[in-house]
Amino acid sequence: MNNYKHSVSLDAEKCCSCTMCLHYCPTEAIRIKDGRANIKAPRCIDCGECIRKCPYHAKKPIYGKFERIKEYKWTVALPDPSLYGQFDKLDDVDYVLNGLLALGFDDVYEVAQAAELFSAYTRLYLKTEGVRKPVISSACPAVVRLIGIRFPSLAERVLPILPPMEVAAQMARKKAKEEHPELADEEIGLFFISPCPAKVSYVGNKFEGGKSNIDEVISISDIYFMLLGVMNRDAGELKPLAKSGKIGIGWASTGGESSALLNDKYLAADGIENVIHVLDLIETGNMPPLEYIELSACPGGCVGGVMNVANPYMAKAKLQNLRKYMPVSQNNLTKENEYIPKEFFVEELPQYEAISKLSDNIGESIRMMAEIQRIRQGLPGINCGTCGAPSCRAFAEDIVKGETTADKCIMVYRKQVEKYIKEKKQDANKE
Repeated sequence: MNNYKHSVSLDAEKCCSCTMCLHYCPTEAIRIKDGRANIKAPRCIDCGECIRKCPYHAKKPIYGKFERIKEYKWTVALPDPSLYGQFDKLDDVDYVLNGLLALGFDDVYEVAQAAELFSAYTRLYLKTEGVRKPVISSACPAVVRLIGIRFPSLAERVLPILPPMEVAAQMARKKAKEEHPELADEEIGLFFISPCPAKVSYVGNKFEGGKSNIDEVISISDIYFMLLGVMNRDAGELKPLAKSGKIGIGWASTGGESSALLNDKYLAADGIENVIHVLDLIETGNMPPLEYIELSACPGGCVGGVMNVANPYMAKAKLQNLRKYMPVSQNNLTKENEYIPKEFFVEELPQYEAISKLSDNIGESIRMMAEIQRIRQGLPGINCGTCGAPSCRAFAEDIVKGETTADKCIMVYRKQVEKYIKEKKQDANKE
């Protein structure tokens, strides 16, 4: 992933170097230089935490444009289930799905439907002999990348099944080609409607080892306002498009994925700090005997993504009310296929990336580590961020790498000034 394509960017005009993003970045990917925040690309996991915390809206997600539907002969919308939680008093998802057709899409395929299939295959995988447990969900791309960067020993525990968004894309493309055999692959455009930038990065970086079936990722926030202009709840009979039930819609918020496993040997955590804490527990062997770990980088689950509109907890409440009137599932998953299709398996596990590598020479690395420790002991240890680094330890490392200088620490600079003044006074007294 040396050429990793990120989906979080900085608007330098709005950045006031307040250090808010600096302190909340889970991988210490941000530095303040020349009065502006800078993102260290190898460390960024596109979790969107800096977007969420920035009071000046200087961080923003990068995603595709709806207008690209004009480039294809046949377009399919792939709505994430969290889209439904954006609307007030929604009692039928067909209003949203018919609205997507009114916007210009030729067809829709719910990611919630694919999520139900994903859940069935996960249940089957957990029954496979020799699987090391707990198994960690592969549904959140930010978590998968975090494991590759900070927890490489846990890579083999990641569920080797494509996430629901990719499963939905595969099924949607297959359906489109069956119904329109005259169309070539490049004439079919699949548009995933995403709640977060991490899923934009997933498509751009081909996590599964090959080209994604998704052609473009657009933001829920964009589509939401467009849908408000075409959704008519008094239009009469709707075209029946919904193919998901309570299980699939439940995936939008924390615990929905795990509850679909139909057992209680799971843990569901959200929010990037909680995710890191859980991964720490698994890595150190302090995790109870569980079978499955559901982790979401966003608070509340996908409803907490920064490309949504509604407050995540309000969205969750709306989805609870919506699910009340839905069937458990509209997909025949009772028998659960005897095997998981090969095309649904991930070809590559998360790969470790040495983002903190000091040197290619081990001897030089050891020397630099000792120097970092020596400098760190001379720093105040208050992690104030005024130096432009998120912590004194990170600041010491930046010094040793030649990326900054010690006088950027205001406390060190103050001591230098005090020493200078003291020496000047002593010289004056001698005269």
